[in-house]
Amino acid sequence: MTAPAAAQERTRRAVRGYHEARFLGDVPAAAEHLGEPFRFESPFFSSDDRTGHLATLPGFVSIVTGVDLISELYGESEATLVYDVHTATPAGTQRTAEHFRLDDGKIVSILLVFDASPWHSMTAQIQP
Repeated sequence: MTAPAAAQERTRRAVRGYHEARFLGDVPAAAEHLGEPFRFESPFFSSDDRTGHLATLPGFVSIVTGVDLISELYGESEATLVYDVHTATPAGTQRTAEHFRLDDGKIVSILLVFDASPWHSMTAQIQP
């Protein structure tokens, strides 16, 4: 495997490992893929550390009924996933894009992008 291909594979393993652990509700396994410093940003919540981000996962996962991965793109130090999150809420299915930046094989930033308008009345359900 060439150096760029090896780096892309390392990125893929970290991002998919995080993605799968998160939606299984396995916070310790998800945490293994996060680096320091760490930054998370979404339409509802931002965090400048892993602890703040990870604290929100159990509440969010509690309303998820399924996830369908649509697309995954990997580079040497970044990745983008596009997926549908099926929820047990009036929002139903949420089309989501997530951009990751990595350093030394660990995720150091996540930018989550989705239409937040269906969620405004339900934010209390997904906040810690």
